[in-house]
Amino acid sequence: MVSIGEFARLSRLSPKALRLYDELGLLVPARVDPHTGYRWYAATQLDQARLVSSLRRIGVPLARIRDILALEPAMAAEEIRAYWAGTEAEHAAQRELVGHLVDRLHGKRSAMYEVAVRDIPERSLLSLICRVHQDELEQMTQELFIHRLRGGGVPRVEGIAGAPFTIYHGEVSGDSDGPVEWCWPVPEDQADEIAARFPDLTLRTEPAHQEAFVHQEAPGRWASTTQAENALQALAAWGSEQQRQFTGGIRLVLVPNPSSQGAGPNCEFAVSLR
Repeated sequence: MVSIGEFARLSRLSPKALRLYDELGLLVPARVDPHTGYRWYAATQLDQARLVSSLRRIGVPLARIRDILALEPAMAAEEIRAYWAGTEAEHAAQRELVGHLVDRLHGKRSAMYEVAVRDIPERSLLSLICRVHQDELEQMTQELFIHRLRGGGVPRVEGIAGAPFTIYHGEVSGDSDGPVEWCWPVPEDQADEIAARFPDLTLRTEPAHQEAFVHQEAPGRWASTTQAENALQALAAWGSEQQRQFTGGIRLVLVPNPSSQGAGPNCEFAVSLR
């Protein structure tokens, strides 16, 4: 056993951080003195402490670190790789947005994405609206779309009209929490039966409409809110040129991609046209 002060020195974590990680269940002391509350750590906990420290240095949120620590090493490594792929996609999107903003302030027009238009038929949707911050968005999407709906055997509608999507009804960032709406199209003749299995979800009908959209190269699971902002800038510029108006928030559409080799669906950002 080593004291919290010595463990802090060996792990290069401050005593304050160690107390926080104890409270969050990330790094629990091997023993706590029942009379003084003083924390003691085992030397064998150093590897975990250094892993937590390294993950924090690359910006992994504490909630996600807790999930990583619960995984087997190989799965933890994959989760870290997935996190960093998302971080790199976010940095690339931020770089693109900076370039666009600089061009705009210099009076230049820069085409960020090519905009296309498609028709979406009337469809039945299972939906859920709640408020989330940016670091909660991916986990919520995976829980609902992958584990509950796809894992629960909910059938898919064919074509782009059957692609699940999320609607950003407000800004989603570290400071703003949306709200966000998750939508899963379901076959109309099975809609009531499916909805009965998920009483916490809302069954609604979306009218037929046109939507303008842009395609993203990054897989949907790594799409960031900065990419959404970039797409919205491009769609807004297109709408102004074409004299078309939007209705509702920007949508992240998860387009099935069988050739993605496990990286997940492609993503497109879209807005409904009046």
